[in-house]
Amino acid sequence: MSDDIHYKSENNQFDKPTASSPEHVKHHLSGMYENWFLDYASYVILERAVPHINDGLKPVQRRILHSMKRMDDGRYNKVANIVGHTMQFHPHGDASIGDALIQLGQKDFLIDCQGNWGNILTGDRAAAPRYIEARLSKFALEVVFNPKTTEWQKSYDGRNKEPITLPLKYPLILAQGAEGIAVGLSSKILPHNFNEICDAAINYLNDKPFTLYPDFQTGGYIDVSRYNDGERGGNVKVRAKINKIDNRTLSISEIPFGKTTTSVIDSILKAVDKGKIKIRKVDDNTSAEVEIIVHLPSGVSSDRTIDALYAFTDCEISISPNCCVIEDNRPHFLTISHVLKQAVDNTLKLLKLELEIRKGELEESFHMASLEKIFIEERIYKDKEFESSKDMDAACKHIDKRLTPFYPQFIREVTKEDILRLMEIKMGRILKFNSEKADEIMAKMKAEIAEIDKELSNMIGFTTRWFSMLKQKYGKEHQRMTEIRNFDTIEITKVAEANEKLYFNAEEGFMGTDLKNSTFINNCSKFDDVIVFYSDGKYMITPVIDKKFIGKNVIHIDIFQKDDERTIYNVVYRDGKEGGIYYIKRFFVTSVIRDREYDITQGTPGSEVIYFSANPNGEAEVIHVTHRIKRGERSRVRKVEFDEDFSLVAIRGRQAKGNILTKRSIRKIALKEHGKSTLGGVDVWFDPDVKKLNHDERGLYLGEFTEEDRILVITDKHLFYTCSYDITTHFEGNIKHIEKLDEKKVWTAALIDANNKNQTYLKRFCFEDVNKPESYLGGNNKSVELLLTDNAEPLLKVTFGGPDKHRDTLTVDAVKFIDQKGFGAKGKRLTTYQVESVKDINPHSEQTKETKESGDKNISTKPDKESSEPEPENELKKKDRNDGQMDLF
Repeated sequence: MSDDIHYKSENNQFDKPTASSPEHVKHHLSGMYENWFLDYASYVILERAVPHINDGLKPVQRRILHSMKRMDDGRYNKVANIVGHTMQFHPHGDASIGDALIQLGQKDFLIDCQGNWGNILTGDRAAAPRYIEARLSKFALEVVFNPKTTEWQKSYDGRNKEPITLPLKYPLILAQGAEGIAVGLSSKILPHNFNEICDAAINYLNDKPFTLYPDFQTGGYIDVSRYNDGERGGNVKVRAKINKIDNRTLSISEIPFGKTTTSVIDSILKAVDKGKIKIRKVDDNTSAEVEIIVHLPSGVSSDRTIDALYAFTDCEISISPNCCVIEDNRPHFLTISHVLKQAVDNTLKLLKLELEIRKGELEESFHMASLEKIFIEERIYKDKEFESSKDMDAACKHIDKRLTPFYPQFIREVTKEDILRLMEIKMGRILKFNSEKADEIMAKMKAEIAEIDKELSNMIGFTTRWFSMLKQKYGKEHQRMTEIRNFDTIEITKVAEANEKLYFNAEEGFMGTDLKNSTFINNCSKFDDVIVFYSDGKYMITPVIDKKFIGKNVIHIDIFQKDDERTIYNVVYRDGKEGGIYYIKRFFVTSVIRDREYDITQGTPGSEVIYFSANPNGEAEVIHVTHRIKRGERSRVRKVEFDEDFSLVAIRGRQAKGNILTKRSIRKIALKEHGKSTLGGVDVWFDPDVKKLNHDERGLYLGEFTEEDRILVITDKHLFYTCSYDITTHFEGNIKHIEKLDEKKVWTAALIDANNKNQTYLKRFCFEDVNKPESYLGGNNKSVELLLTDNAEPLLKVTFGGPDKHRDTLTVDAVKFIDQKGFGAKGKRLTTYQVESVKDINPHSEQTKETKESGDKNISTKPDKESSEPEPENELKKKDRNDGQMDLF
């Protein structure tokens, strides 16, 4: 605006300054915001960005579908033609229409596409509109359109009419999802599963509870613990599906919603460039399905890399839903449940309206058929009075007079328009009139009216059957793609690649990753923290940086692991200056505030650390202590030298004072003997929700593990494998059984062996420590497992089936029947007859009883095993056992 133009908020006009309005007078813009800006914001919200709750469509989408319906003749139309046709309803140009049409087509609900419509997996764009074609899908034709129930309005130029909202008889907004950014607000409704929406609608109609969770075309995993019913403020985490091909190769087969293979690969390469992950190369083999191959260098943990991919790349993203829709001509922030209820209520209303319209049409047809039948059968058109009528009014009066005796038979009053329609009947039709056929047609109409009346009296049942029909008809095409899981929180410091090197210069007192010719401390990442202990008893935690001055009196420096209770520090310190008491203590450091100074002594000035050791697994050494003896004191000192065992000192918090070691002055302390761990094994739990191990007592207790112990995993595909108890280990597939490996435990399996003419075999074996998954049923996928038990003395009840079902059950003592052999052995044929089931009827053997009596320190949380009968193999039973196992069979 030029300097001589001013805005007057009072009359909303631009004027030049006058004598009464000098240039220095300030003019407010409140009028502009109250009118122009508000009008613009309202227009964008209502007419462009936010979907309507009735049909779940934005205006451009609604106009596209309306145009396609007008053009529909069952054949494909060029997209360019559809865009051009839509422009007579949508005033914003062909680009916005084309983009909206492509997005609708890619969602695979309303539009049947032909040609290259792009790829939501790779992000490739669709071909030009002149090359691709589209038509309405059968689903769209069935649930979206009905001109008899549509409310219409004039188009923007007044030349055409368009629907205010389409009479959509399905919660499409929840199935397709919606996203839009308006002025001052936005909408983000995540897509949900078609079949689950139908089930939820049926539950709502029948006053049953329902829950809906998102489902994405791109698949992957989703954590819905904070979904909050889709309301703003909620949050979901979505992960790619990453599989281990081998220890050096990972495959990403599904990606998070809203991401493409290109964006995922770019995020991986950026993480590699920043040193967060070590990857040799990435190959993109995606075509119809996602296939990103990640090659790892030697020496890199595949499990840790999977966690790092989730932590540092787009393999895991967080999405914040915001269910904003237009209702009553204004935006509302709602929940997904509210939107579904509103949509189902709207469907019921539309179905009822359609039934009422159909009933009215039938009643009208029945009424006219009744009139025609009487008019023709009574030969009213042949009356002399009718033929001699002077004009049309006289003829109508005559016909009305003749019909009067029959009025009680009609379903409504006879009008003049009805009589005029009777007079328009052609003679040829009268001559071909068949009374019996007319009665048959009228009977069908009457029956259909009665059926409609029945449906109208039970609209809940009718609407329920409508959603059941939609699910049965179209549900097979929309199976759930995204697997619902609970995610564990990945700590960045634990999965970040340690590609930096930490150095310490003792002479200058600097530590960091950018020091040359200094002492190497440890490998680290830029997310790690460093713990530093000083000779005066002070210590602190500080982050890893390029270079930092920490002082010269450092006695220990290393990478700090948060919440680590197994790294134990053994210390002897003097309280105060020379002559003070010497204390011995053992402690751990789990968490502190960064760059804050702490003290392991009592804080007395002059205190000094005399002996210090850091033990990663709680080792407790023996030290040799030598007193400083002055002249003439040797005869009075009982112990000049003595040994002290740290294992006799209790582990306490870092603020504990410790035990008195000696009150005499110490000349030196020397290490006499390296010690063993005083912490014992590591307690390990398995969380079936996230399929990961932990030390936090979450899930199923597996036992106490030492360095040489392994975990046994049995899958539902008759495979088993062993792995370490590292908490970064990943478990994929359906786990049927997991426990601490006992290579002496004898297992019993009954199977229908496909390798041996489908005969029933019995085998007893021990699981071994193996490097890769092995089959314990012979390796044939067609073999059927009838029983797998770890009961030491199983007594088997064999039930026959098929042509042999009349035979009596067979009882077999497995221990006497067959000796123990290797897991790869064929076993011994149990019977030649067809077997239906094998059950263990002796679940409480002596070995099992002994195990139960022995218990362990967590026995209170681990109920007794009640039965070893076969149970569903595809579901984890969330209960603990006192023998440190998860029983799933």
